[in-house]
Amino acid sequence: MSETTATGWVGWAFFASIMLFIAAAIDLFYGIMAIIGPNTAYFISSSGAASFNIALWGWWSLILGVVLLLAGVALLRGAMWARIFAAVVAGISAISHLMSLPAQPWWSIVVVAIDLLIIFAVTVHGRELRS
Repeated sequence: MSETTATGWVGWAFFASIMLFIAAAIDLFYGIMAIIGPNTAYFISSSGAASFNIALWGWWSLILGVVLLLAGVALLRGAMWARIFAAVVAGISAISHLMSLPAQPWWSIVVVAIDLLIIFAVTVHGRELRS
């Protein structure tokens, strides 16, 4: 197996780790706020009113935040499985935030963009972490 040398692009993988930490902090914060806040929210649309269980979404955000934090720590270690894990977790986070697009459109777009940058960083430039 050929040895790869670290270039300036290794910073992308560290960037992905930092972005995972930031995404984890945001999801942990939102999760805690949703759990301790009111349990339901009501949304009015053309088809009528809909109720949404905020506490359940809070638990999902809290669990996702912990998993994102673990992915960031593992990615700093540079293992191949950590790169795959980070890309999968970032993909799950992106899908999760796409589901909240109607409620928080701008914030969802920002988080999805961050998740896509994480996936780019670990898939294209993550190999250099072990060097």
